[in-house]
Amino acid sequence: MPGEIATDRRLWELTGKDALHFLQGLVSNDVRPLEKDDGILWTALLSAQGKYLADFFIVRTGGRLLIDIAEGLAEATLRRLTMYRLRADVQIAPCALTVVRGLGEAPAGALPDPRHPALGWRGYGMDGGAPSVDWDAIRVEHVIPESGVELVPDDSYILEAGFERLHGVDFRKGCYVGQEVTARMKHKTELRKGLVKVRIEGEAPVGAEITADGKPAGTLFTRSGGLALAHLRFDRAEGEMRAGEAVLRLAT
Repeated sequence: MPGEIATDRRLWELTGKDALHFLQGLVSNDVRPLEKDDGILWTALLSAQGKYLADFFIVRTGGRLLIDIAEGLAEATLRRLTMYRLRADVQIAPCALTVVRGLGEAPAGALPDPRHPALGWRGYGMDGGAPSVDWDAIRVEHVIPESGVELVPDDSYILEAGFERLHGVDFRKGCYVGQEVTARMKHKTELRKGLVKVRIEGEAPVGAEITADGKPAGTLFTRSGGLALAHLRFDRAEGEMRAGEAVLRLAT
């Protein structure tokens, strides 16, 4: 299956001798594997309070260091990265390469999506066609959050969104912005809320409040057929739940 151009993504190139060191002190994942070899990783930028601000791919390909980010998060994230740059030898500039993604056999130079094998591959600067893959169906099936949908700036916590399972956080890398809160959630508390897959019958919009026995239980997000993603309180997610006109139950 040929790849499709990801028209909803923005691409930047980072140059300067401090570029990887700069990113290492900011993001949730360990970028050191990209020091010498081509590769791709998924990571998040957090606030000092440990809340999600943005997620993106960091890519080394053909000797270039790239950031692949959702269009809707790009400008605010660029401003924040520029603020953190200070005197570091780092330059961030727009990159004209296309972002292409696809399923099936990957073309030469493409890299596997690091979140989950079901998400296929990503390529940079190669030919691609019009969008044709139902990525929402794949995301719902495998409980994979999307920038600006399940991942809400200044609101989401990455561990509740599944970043550990999806290889988006490293607990051995050392300090980064928001690291203390994230480490505390990992080692000192049990998660009481999180992103899960539910079965849904009936209609309810994205963002609808979910209730259980009349009590707030969470929020409904992406739907695909009879399944959907929801951010739920685990202690209220055992039986039947409601959102709008819809009835929900945890999917097994």
